[in-house]
Amino acid sequence: MTTLNVLDREMYSEAEAARLLRVPQSTLNYWLEGGQRGSKTYDPIIRVEKKGVRSPVTWAEFVEAGLLRSYRRDLGVRMAELRTFIDRLRNDLGVPYPLADRRPYVSNRDLVLRVQEDIDLPSDLCLVSDVRGQLQLLPPSEEFLRRVRWDGDVVSGWRPHDDPDSSVWMLPSLRFGKPAVQGVSTEVIWEHADSGEDEEEIAQAFDLSLRDVRWALSYETARRAA
Repeated sequence: MTTLNVLDREMYSEAEAARLLRVPQSTLNYWLEGGQRGSKTYDPIIRVEKKGVRSPVTWAEFVEAGLLRSYRRDLGVRMAELRTFIDRLRNDLGVPYPLADRRPYVSNRDLVLRVQEDIDLPSDLCLVSDVRGQLQLLPPSEEFLRRVRWDGDVVSGWRPHDDPDSSVWMLPSLRFGKPAVQGVSTEVIWEHADSGEDEEEIAQAFDLSLRDVRWALSYETARRAA
């Protein structure tokens, strides 16, 4: 399986991706498909071009939406300015999914800074900042970096739980990308707990540590309360 195939793999319905990212579906659809705001039409932010239907969300699209999720408090028309930024990174890095690539966050921060300055990206949408000669990630991109795992330069995992110590991960090659601990779906663990099994019984049944069972239940509790 090639890296490109992993990134292009259709993983979630739009509604499911929005639920997992904890953003309104209308917001995710705008990021993917663009839309009409007043009398003006806006291009998609993530996709190169809109598909015109509520098509499945690929792994790369989900991951890139994960970064935009970090900026969700700044929603509005100005988010459309990220389209130009993403297009420039796509062209300069020579990769189709620049926000799902490790280099902008680690080894190519100088490129990111230059692109930000070239297009005059608003400061609250920037990924990096020059702090006394050191290029540092800004809080939204730093939060995103803490949520991902890498396979080379490509995102291979996403942590959906807000707590950085959580052992709940989403992996495109495991459980169809559903949240899981050690390969066991958090939803399945929740169902066993909901049926009356205690944490020790669940851990024994699935050969998990108590820690993993508790993280799974913590994630599901928070998700269902949202």
